[in-house]
Amino acid sequence: MIKTDPVVVEPLKDQIVLLLGGLSCSACVMKVQKALESVEKVNLVQINLAESTALIDGNNVEADKLIQAVIDSGYQAELIENEQTRREKQQILIKNEIDKRKWQGIIALVAGAALMFWGLFIDTMEVNTNNQLNWGFIGIVILIVMIITGGHFYQKALQNIRHKTTTMDTLVSLGTGTAWLYSMFVVINPDFFPENTRHLYFEAGVMIIGLINIGKMLELKGKQQSSRALEHLIDLVPKKARIVEQGVEREIALSEVQQGMLLRLQTGDRVSVDGRLTEGHLWIDESMLTGEPLPVEKNIGDRISAGTLISDGTGVFIAEKIGSQTHLANIIKLVRQAQGTKPQISKLVDRVTLIFVPAIIAIAILACLIWYFIGPEPKISYALVTFTTVLIIACPCALGLATPMSIIAGVGRAAELGVLVRDADALEKAATADTIVFDKTGTLTKSIPKITALYCFNGFTEEQVLQLSASLEQGANHPLAKAMLDCAKDKDIPLLPLSQLHILKGLGVSGVIAEKSLLLGNPILMQKNAVPINLAEADFIRESEQGATVVFLAVEQQLAAVFVIRDPLKDDTVVALQRLRKQGYQLVMLTGDQQKTAKAIAREAGIDQVIAGVLPEGKAAAIKALQLKGHKVVMVGDGINDSPALAQADVGIAMGSGSDIAIETAELTLMRSSIHSVADALLLSKGILNNIRQNLFGAFIYNILGIPIAAGVLYPLLNILLNPMIGAAAMALSSITVVLNANRLLTFSVKEKV
Repeated sequence: MIKTDPVVVEPLKDQIVLLLGGLSCSACVMKVQKALESVEKVNLVQINLAESTALIDGNNVEADKLIQAVIDSGYQAELIENEQTRREKQQILIKNEIDKRKWQGIIALVAGAALMFWGLFIDTMEVNTNNQLNWGFIGIVILIVMIITGGHFYQKALQNIRHKTTTMDTLVSLGTGTAWLYSMFVVINPDFFPENTRHLYFEAGVMIIGLINIGKMLELKGKQQSSRALEHLIDLVPKKARIVEQGVEREIALSEVQQGMLLRLQTGDRVSVDGRLTEGHLWIDESMLTGEPLPVEKNIGDRISAGTLISDGTGVFIAEKIGSQTHLANIIKLVRQAQGTKPQISKLVDRVTLIFVPAIIAIAILACLIWYFIGPEPKISYALVTFTTVLIIACPCALGLATPMSIIAGVGRAAELGVLVRDADALEKAATADTIVFDKTGTLTKSIPKITALYCFNGFTEEQVLQLSASLEQGANHPLAKAMLDCAKDKDIPLLPLSQLHILKGLGVSGVIAEKSLLLGNPILMQKNAVPINLAEADFIRESEQGATVVFLAVEQQLAAVFVIRDPLKDDTVVALQRLRKQGYQLVMLTGDQQKTAKAIAREAGIDQVIAGVLPEGKAAAIKALQLKGHKVVMVGDGINDSPALAQADVGIAMGSGSDIAIETAELTLMRSSIHSVADALLLSKGILNNIRQNLFGAFIYNILGIPIAAGVLYPLLNILLNPMIGAAAMALSSITVVLNANRLLTFSVKEKV
């Protein structure tokens, strides 16, 4: 067993995460974002309305200054140390908020319903000399109920006035406050108002508050559901681990695990940290990270990742990456970052948000004046109703939630499918792409060259030539040598001692085994050493034209064998490419291989367009040439060698490895090495974009139709004037609809047609 001393490593602190309180709409987000961006040394701020969190990047930014900036803007903020802490505090915050909204909503609705019942079945909602005192008492009681159940609206509205801004709370406060004030004025001095305008709206104000609170409660429950995928990732990390010290095992808290410690794993355990197996043999279910359904075999020396599940076996591994350094922690961080990013389509919402609330207040005032001056009697009642209803129905909650709810649910679902999103903007670009460019080696192929055919000559047997070639290549690490060594190992052929070895650059190798001189390489090497290869000429031409690498073996100047080596396509490459072609994408293969080899592989894979013989630095130029022709290009590569091309493409997708480098270089990273993952990612991106469009369309249409109706445009034609309570219910329903529609992405199937 390997043993090293534990090493204490501080967690990475390249970001500050704040848990925010008091956000209610996109106007709130804009206020807090401006406040945080004004803090010195802040480079980037990402605020997630749906989760009430802020991610701040900067150079040694002081958390206290950020928190104070948020407080000064009228909201609350709390520093979050890690994902587990964030989750615990957020769950407590949301639960408390749900409970609070629930009892506030119930109390307000009960009070409002009681008044409505009184007005409908017992008495009228109008003031006269006999009931003036009673209505005055009821008005005071209703005011107390409104403060208890809706005080947060009024408090934030006052803060907005101090900061010279407007939000959803401004609209709610104006609408409900106006209804109560008008009613109280009627109660105090009914003679000032015409007799037919002495109707009271106490029940409207309190019912509106109740409906909005219940709507917010349901909205918060929907938000909890939208974060389900990310919470599942966090749940993958066990709270404890079993360490092995001097042969004795004991259980410790995960926070106590240090680098270099040895940890025991058994069937059914979840891996606590990243490391390398030092003892035993395991089968590990990595589906939660890679999407691969079958357990993966792990032997001594193999890496294992935190969060994966031991399906079978027992073993000991050494902790190499802990806490925020683990692969799973990086994935969680990436998902969290992506959920806070904005696609281009959301920029429209941001622009609208800046003027939305002031515009609604202006529309409400205009509608009120029109009804008051040219409306039918009782003019003042109609004016009050339209003013209140416009303010209430136009609350921009649904508009502010439309994009972030879809991003949270969609990015979380992507993580479940093994697709890591670095920037939500990449999803929008991927959804509109028309061309997919694939690197060959490791993307379309397995990147593990294999001997696929072997031709023997001059009396040599297959076992003899494999033994000689593998013995000559023992110790070499290039792919062709590995193919020969693997083949000999698979057939249990022992290696012979090598007495001499010379590497002939660009040609092959030569050496001496059992006092016999050997040559192993290309046809030029054979020609230089006068080895006749005419017997193999037909085989060489045929296999070369099919894209294979042909290697000759000569023993004592006599041709012994021809090895045909291929880097085979991945098992599902052809089927996956057919799937992409059916979806309408133009497929291109971009490779540094020679044209003949590249075309053979492309023909086998079913790709029509080939760009071959391109060096890594030239791949970006090839991508740019496609873009200049008007194509929107997705580049699929390994995330390291292809980084210039990935950066040049409209969307870069890193295949398979899921390494930290790939995560940082590509906009989308696929955790499994299958082209089906590319198809899944592109299909999901279309699903997310469609969902955002549905939400935005619903939110915009709701306001476009709702505001004129609330203002009374249907009254001259149909004698319909919207009740403020109906407006409040519609506003709450619009937000709930957006949340529920976004949550459909949590069960999005990559098999469905979008």
